Amino acid sequence: MNTSSLPPVSLPRTLAAWGASEFDAVFKQEVAALAPAQLPLQAGLSQSSYVDEHVERDVVVLGSHADEREIEVRVGIFYAGIIAGSCCADDPTPVEPQAEYCELRFRIDRRDGAARVALLAD
Repeated sequence: MNTSSLPPVSLPRTLAAWGASEFDAVFKQEVAALAPAQLPLQAGLSQSSYVDEHVERDVVVLGSHADEREIEVRVGIFYAGIIAGSCCADDPTPVEPQAEYCELRFRIDRRDGAARVALLAD
C-alpha cells in the first residue's frame, strides 16, 4: 500500500490542544477513534497479512514539535494483525491475532487540523 495515497485525516481537537499539558492524551484519543483504514497500518505489518480491525490500538507519542505551518508528531502504534488461512471451508488454521508495531509520522496543518500520515521506515 502506498501510504502517500491515504487522504488526510482531521484532528481538530489535537490542533486546539497543542502547547497544553493534555496534548498527548487528546492526540491519542483522536487517533484511536480513527478507522484502521485511515492509517497506513496494513503497510506496517511484519508478522501477519491483514490488520485485525477488532483489536484496540495503543498509541504512544514518541515526540512532537511544531513550526509556523504544521505540528509534527511521531508515534508508535501497537496493534494486531491476522494471518489469513485458505478460502476452504474446512481450513483448520485458527485465526489468532498477532502483535504488530509500527511508527507513524503525523503532519498536522496548523490552519485547519488536516493531518497527513506516513509510515516511518525501520
